Amino acid sequence: MATRPEERMTDPDMNAADLWMEEVYTDRRIGTLRKLTPVKGDGARDPEREIQWVGETQVMSQIGTLPITFPLDAKTLDEAAKKFGGEAKKAIERTVRELQDLRRQAASSIVIPQGGLPPVPPGGMPGGGGKIQMP
Repeated sequence: MATRPEERMTDPDMNAADLWMEEVYTDRRIGTLRKLTPVKGDGARDPEREIQWVGETQVMSQIGTLPITFPLDAKTLDEAAKKFGGEAKKAIERTVRELQDLRRQAASSIVIPQGGLPPVPPGGMPGGGGKIQMP
């Protein structure tokens, strides 16, 4: 269903064999349910593919509103609504873990000054470079 951002940028053409009609349901409080119905190029329902349900909610973060989207394994609107809360909690927890991992990775990354490192002269660094010296 969804493509990676780099795929969308290199191939902006729509795939006529993978079209979906979207219906949106909301309680105007917690989130949104999206019913994705597969359709053929003429707009008729494609019985070869299953209807998909997607839940969407938002959480506030230090950088603003963060959208959270997650699949719902449901056959009906009622079933999707009943599963929404539990799946939303799982998706929020997963997103928090991913953000913490990204924060750890960013904190432990080596920063190279803009323009790169200076060239190393032939024969290595003057004064025996490459060794850690303590004051």
